[in-house]
Amino acid sequence: MNYPKLKDEELTALLKQGDAYSYTEIFERYNRLLLRHAYRLLSNDDKAHDVIQDVFLQLWQKRNEIEFNSSLSGYLFTAVKNRIFKLFAHQKVVLRYAASISAFMIEGYNIVEDSLMEKELSALISKEIDALPSKMREVFILNKKEHLTYKEIAERLNITDQTAKQQVYKAMKILKPKIDGFLAFFPFL
Repeated sequence: MNYPKLKDEELTALLKQGDAYSYTEIFERYNRLLLRHAYRLLSNDDKAHDVIQDVFLQLWQKRNEIEFNSSLSGYLFTAVKNRIFKLFAHQKVVLRYAASISAFMIEGYNIVEDSLMEKELSALISKEIDALPSKMREVFILNKKEHLTYKEIAERLNITDQTAKQQVYKAMKILKPKIDGFLAFFPFL
């Protein structure tokens, strides 16, 4: 049989019967045209070749199921177009996924890092507060952690408001350089 002389309709009929030579003729007849078409849409030689290979592979694998409602060329060009659209959609999904993973990695890393820094700073502050003289520490905690006024501290500890104020001031003067030293290493906290 002279396959190059056969019409597309005859080739498709033979293809549906499993004729490998008709498949080869269809490939020879349309491969270059479809490749140029795919390349125009993709601007990438490797991707264009992959799309055409997929289309021809599907043509052979589904030869019994395919209904050639239009011409063979119409079917093949539509199959290439659909495969390219599927590729674009997949790439968009992959890009969105990659962007979300990237954002999570950055944000997740920052959240973990910030949390660790906060814990370190909190531990440093607690350690430095514990190192204060006992009366000064007590006044400082009542003022900064329990949010009592100097007057309320004075009444509770039986001291003057001025003494309470002075104790908090001295505690801050001791703590500030130590905390500032820590923050110098982590200016973003």
